Amino acid sequence: MVSQRILLVDDDVELAQLLRDFLTRDGFEVALAHNADDALAAVRNGAFDALVLDVMMPGRSGLDALRELRRESPLPVLMLTALGEDIDRILGLELGADDYIPKPCNPRELAARLRAVLRRAHGDGGETLTDLHNGPIVLRAASRSVSVNGEPVTLTATEFDLLALLLRETGRVVSKERISQSVLGRPLGPFDRSIDVHISNLRRKLGDAADGDSPITTIHRSGYLLRQLGAPA
Repeated sequence: MVSQRILLVDDDVELAQLLRDFLTRDGFEVALAHNADDALAAVRNGAFDALVLDVMMPGRSGLDALRELRRESPLPVLMLTALGEDIDRILGLELGADDYIPKPCNPRELAARLRAVLRRAHGDGGETLTDLHNGPIVLRAASRSVSVNGEPVTLTATEFDLLALLLRETGRVVSKERISQSVLGRPLGPFDRSIDVHISNLRRKLGDAADGDSPITTIHRSGYLLRQLGAPA
């Protein structure tokens, strides 16, 4: 089995080395960087399967690095956020992070979250994916690509799997609990806003339907529904 290459970025050198040692024993191949500039240079010069990126670093923050990365690459990103810093988590997700884990983190949970992110990136979800479409929205399984009105739309691995789930359930309400389990691979936490932010990103990227409203409707206290859309003009 080929090891998956991870770039772990944290200015806490000792912590980064401890996490690297654990992940290496768990079967990953791990490189380290300790600031945003070195991390971006490493991503541009190397082939990584995922990035573990600390938010709080001296100089340019992890959020700055993520913002720049997303202009160039859909590389899966797991953010390390300070415990209780909800604003950092929300900003990270809005900028295109696939998921986050609060620090201090349990290395086993970090490994589990990484595997979930990588499964999504490689299309190894629980359900067999087929081509899906709804009006102007077309999802191609083999290439893991999406277009709207014939124009390509760039999605993160998490957004792609979220859209696939909504497309399979077009016209039916999908609960946040099911989205969290199916897409993020974990139970929905009591104050977890991850799903809401991923939905917001997906709405922005899909644009409005022909009637001027979003294709995705929020069903209060229930979840989200992808409306049945008409054929593209």
